[in-house]
Amino acid sequence: MLNYRAKLKVLASLSKERVFLCVCVSELEVRQQRGGLLQGTLLLTVSDPQEPGLGSGGATLNALLVAAEHLSARAGYTVVTADVLDDAHILILHTGRDFPWDSCGRAFCWLPVEKPAQTVQGPVCCLDMLLDLSCRDPPSPQEGFSGVRVLALPGDVSYAANHGVYFADEQGRVRDIIYKGSEERIRRAAQPDGMVPLVSGPVFFCRRVVERLLKAHVTPPLDGCTYMGMDSGAPPIQVCSLHLYLSFLILIFFTSLVTGCSSPISQQGAVVRSARALLWRILRGTTLHMGMSLSMWYIILCTCQMCHPITSGGRHCCVRSSYPALPPSGLEELKHRIKCVFKTFISLCPRMLGCCMTFDLFSQGPMDVHSGCLLSGLEVTSSSHIQQLALTNDHIIQGHHIQLGEMKITVYTVLGVSCNDDGATFLNHRWSDLYSRTGIQPEDLWGSGRSQSLMEARLFPVFQPRGGAVGLEVGVCWLLGGPGALEQWRAVWRLSLREVLSLTDQEGELRWREALFFQVGRRRVMDNLKSQSDRGLLPSFRAAVLGGQHEELLCTLDSIAAGSGENLGVAARCLACIADVLACLAGEGRGGLRSGPAANPAWSHAFSILEQGDLLGGVQALATERAKWLSRPDLLVRAARHYEAAGQVLLRQAVMLSQRFIYIGQGEVPPLGEWQNVECPARLDLSGGWSDTPPIAFEHGGTVVNVAVKVDGRRPIGARARRIKEPRLLLVSSSGVQDDAIAMETVCERLEDLKDHCVPYAPAALLKAVCVCSGLVTYPSRQSLDEQLLQRWGGGVEIHTWSLLPHGSGLGTSSILAGAVLAAVYRCTGRTYDTDSLIHAVLHLEQMLTTGGGWQDQVGGLVGGVKVARSKACLPLRVEVERLPLSDDFLLSLQQHLLLVYTGKTRLARNLLQDTVRRWYSRVPSIVENAGQLVDNAEECARACTEGSLPRLGACLERYWGQKKVMAPGCEPAAVRTMMDALRPLALGQTLAGAGGGGFLYLLTRQPQQGEAVRQVLNNTQGLRDFSVHPVELDMEGISLLKSS
Repeated sequence: MLNYRAKLKVLASLSKERVFLCVCVSELEVRQQRGGLLQGTLLLTVSDPQEPGLGSGGATLNALLVAAEHLSARAGYTVVTADVLDDAHILILHTGRDFPWDSCGRAFCWLPVEKPAQTVQGPVCCLDMLLDLSCRDPPSPQEGFSGVRVLALPGDVSYAANHGVYFADEQGRVRDIIYKGSEERIRRAAQPDGMVPLVSGPVFFCRRVVERLLKAHVTPPLDGCTYMGMDSGAPPIQVCSLHLYLSFLILIFFTSLVTGCSSPISQQGAVVRSARALLWRILRGTTLHMGMSLSMWYIILCTCQMCHPITSGGRHCCVRSSYPALPPSGLEELKHRIKCVFKTFISLCPRMLGCCMTFDLFSQGPMDVHSGCLLSGLEVTSSSHIQQLALTNDHIIQGHHIQLGEMKITVYTVLGVSCNDDGATFLNHRWSDLYSRTGIQPEDLWGSGRSQSLMEARLFPVFQPRGGAVGLEVGVCWLLGGPGALEQWRAVWRLSLREVLSLTDQEGELRWREALFFQVGRRRVMDNLKSQSDRGLLPSFRAAVLGGQHEELLCTLDSIAAGSGENLGVAARCLACIADVLACLAGEGRGGLRSGPAANPAWSHAFSILEQGDLLGGVQALATERAKWLSRPDLLVRAARHYEAAGQVLLRQAVMLSQRFIYIGQGEVPPLGEWQNVECPARLDLSGGWSDTPPIAFEHGGTVVNVAVKVDGRRPIGARARRIKEPRLLLVSSSGVQDDAIAMETVCERLEDLKDHCVPYAPAALLKAVCVCSGLVTYPSRQSLDEQLLQRWGGGVEIHTWSLLPHGSGLGTSSILAGAVLAAVYRCTGRTYDTDSLIHAVLHLEQMLTTGGGWQDQVGGLVGGVKVARSKACLPLRVEVERLPLSDDFLLSLQQHLLLVYTGKTRLARNLLQDTVRRWYSRVPSIVENAGQLVDNAEECARACTEGSLPRLGACLERYWGQKKVMAPGCEPAAVRTMMDALRPLALGQTLAGAGGGGFLYLLTRQPQQGEAVRQVLNNTQGLRDFSVHPVELDMEGISLLKSS
C-alpha cells in the first residue's frame, strides 16, 4: 500500500481567501516541525486566481500547475515540465467554503480525538485526519495504479438521500455518481451489509492523468482557470462551474460528449461548455475505481444543507481510523468515547470545549451540557450566565475572535444542530417561534434586499455604541430564553454568521488555541504525574520545546517536584522529566550521550540539600543552577545528566523507606575471634525480572519467579566475619576459584576511610557499605572509628567475602553477597534477624551504595527452592516471598533439564539499568506495556511450575527473553544470538540470566542430562569461544549458616 505521507513531495492547500493563506502555511509548517509531514515536503498555499472562485475542479488545475512549477524550479528547470511528476506525490487540499462550526474553517477544526502514537504531541484537526488517510488501508492505492481512484465511506440509505453515492460494479469500477437521488435509486448501490458507498473527499490521480491535466494550463479555455493564464491575459472562467466531482469525475463515464450539462445561457456559459468538452477529451478512456474504507469511524456533524463537508464531497469527520464503520446504532457508543476525550480538555481549559455530558469546569460549580450540545471558545467568566440557561439538546454556543478595524473583540453565536439555511429554522425551531417568543421581526434580521437565510441573519450582538463590546448575556442568553429585552438587543450593533466568519481573526484564534493547547498540556502533565499515570509525556515535552513553551513547562515540573514531599517517587519522576525536557532542548543527537558523569562541583550544593531531606530547597537550588546551563546543547545534556542523578537521590530515599521492614534483635555475642560463616547459592530468574527494579517495582508493581541453584555442585557465594582485638576494620574480598583467586585487603583505621562507602567502584565499597548499613559503625559521626568499635563491640571486626562466579555473571552475585555479609556481621556482633529482614536490608544497602537495582537477586539467593516474590504498586516498597509447593518429581525433573552455559561475554548491567529506568520514567509505550507482560508472564510461570509442566515453563522462558530485549535493547550480543540459535533445537526455552548483555545463559532442555550434547553443539558452531557448560543443582535451603570456627 502506498504511503503518501512518507513519499509526499508537495502539499498544496487551496483557499479562496487570500488572508487565510498565511495562516494556513504557518499551521502546515508547525505540523512539519512536529513530524506530521516530512521535512523535505514542499508546502504551498494557493489562492484562487480570480473572484468569484473557480470551483474545486478549476482550483485543482491551478494548484497542480503551481506545484509542478515549484518542483520544476527545485529540479533546476527553467520551464514547467511534466518530468518532475515521475517520482512526485502531490497532495492537494481544498479548505472549502464557510464552516459555521469553527472559525478557522474545516481544515483546522479541532476534533475530539487523540493520537497516542504521535512523536510530538499536537491537537488533532480535520487536516491531520485527512493526512492520516493517505497512509492507511484502503484509501491510498497501490504503487503504479492507473486511472483515477476515489474513497467511499459506508453510510445508511436515509443519510445518503442528501448526499452523493457511488455506483460501482463488482470489480469496484465506478459507473455513476448520484447526488440526492431517490431512495429507490440509492438502494441499488447498497453493499451486502446494507450500507451504501458515500462520496468522500480523497481522489487519487495516476501520473498519466496528472500529466494530461497539467497540459490544460496552456490550452484555452482551461488556461483561464490558472494564474499563468490570467497573467497571460486569458479570459477568466468567471462562474463556479468546474467542480471536481460534477465536472471532472462524471465526465469519465461518458462515451461521447454530453451537451446537456447545466451551464449558464450566455457567452460565459459557452466558455464553460467548451471547457467541459476539453476536459472530456483529456479524461476520455480513463477508468474510475472506488475503494471502500471499512477501517474508520465517522460522525455526522450536521444534516442540513447549510453545512458542507469537512473533506470535499462528504459531510463526515473521521474520528478514529482503527474501528469499523459506525452504523447508526453505534452512535451512542461513539458519543461516549467523545465524552471521554472532551472531558480531558474541558476540565482543564480557562475557556470551554464541551460535548454531551456534565463537567465540573466552572469555578461556580458544575454545569450540565446536554446531549448533542457543543460549547466552544467561551470565557470562564461566562459560566454564571450559562448556568442560568435552560439548555436543551442539540445547541451549539461558540465564541469567535473577530477584528473590527483596530478592535479585537469576541462575538458569541448560538445555533441549533438541525439548522437549515433555506430560512426555515433557527435553534431547531421555525423562525415564527422566535418571532413570537422574542418580538423580533424579519426586518430586524435581514432588512430590505438581503437573502433571508440563517447565514445572512444579523442575530448576534457585537458592540454597543456607548458601552463597548457586549458579552454572552446580551445576545446568546437572551435568544435562548434568558434575561434581556428586545429593545436592548435592537440597540446594539449586530452581525450575521457569515459576517462573523469573514471577520474572524484566524491568526489570533489559532494562536489562542495554541496557547490553550500548551496550557492544557501543562495541566495534563501535572495530573499525570500526581496520579502516577502511565501516560507517556515525551510527546508533550517535544511539543512545548518546539513551541517555545519550555520555560513554563520547567516551572510546572519544578512546582510538582517541590510539592511532592509525601511521595518521593513522584518527585523523582519529575526530576527525570526535567532531564527529558533539557535533552529535547539540546536536540536529537546533539550535545553528547544522555548517560555520563554527573558529579560536577557546581551541582553539589543542590545535591547536598536534597540529601539532607529538604526537597523544596533542593528543587529551587537545582533550578537556579539549571539556568546557567541552557546556552549550548552540550551544557543542556550535561545538565540533564545531573537532573537524572538528582532524581536518583530521591529514588534512593523513596526505596529506603523499606527500612521499616528490617527487624534486628539482640542475642548473645560470640567470643572474640570466632568466625561466623555464611554460604549462599546463586539464583536463576525464570520470569519477571525488571519488574522488581525501582521505580517500576513500586509504581507498577513487580512479580518475579526465580530459583536458588548450586553451580558445579557448590554454593558459589559466601562470607565470614569475626570480632578482633584491634579497633579497626579489616576487609578482605576474593573472587575466582581457589587456584586463580584474586584477593584484595583493605584496612580502615580512621572514620575518614569510610567516606567512599557510597561510591560503587571504590576499593571494598560493598564491605564498607555493609559496615555503615548494618550499624557496625556510624558515618558520619563525631566519634572516631576506634572509639565506636571499642564502645560497641569491644574491638574491631574482620570480614572476608568470596565468589566463585565471574564478574557480570547475571546470577545475582553482588546482591546475594551483600546479604551474606550482612548475615555474617549480624551474627558476629550477636544480633538476630530473619530472611525477610535481610532481603529489605540488602535493598536498603544497595540504595546507600547508589548501585540501585531491584530485589529479586537477594530473594533468589537467600530463599531456597523455587519461589514467587511480589511487590505492590505503592510506597514503602515491601517484598513478599512465597515458596512454591512443588513435588519432588518435578524438582528432580527441573534439575535434570536445567543447564548453565557461560557465554564468555561480560555483562554491563549498570548501563542497561540506567537506560531502562530513563525509558520507564519517560513512559515509553513499549516499556509500559512490557512491564505488564513481565508480571503476567511471571504469574503464568508460577502456575506452570506448580502444575509441573516443563513445556509451559519453557514457553515462559522464551517469552521472558523477548521481554528482556524490549526492556533493554542491546542486551543480546551477536555471539550470544549465534549461541542461542544453535541451541534452540535442544531447548524448550532459554534466556540470558539477569539483565542480559552477557554472563550466563541457561536453558531448559527437551531431554534430561544434555550437558554433553550442548557442549558438542557449541563446539561445532563457528565463531564461539571462551564458553563453558555447567550442571545445575537446585538448592532448597538458601542462605546457610555454617558451624562457627
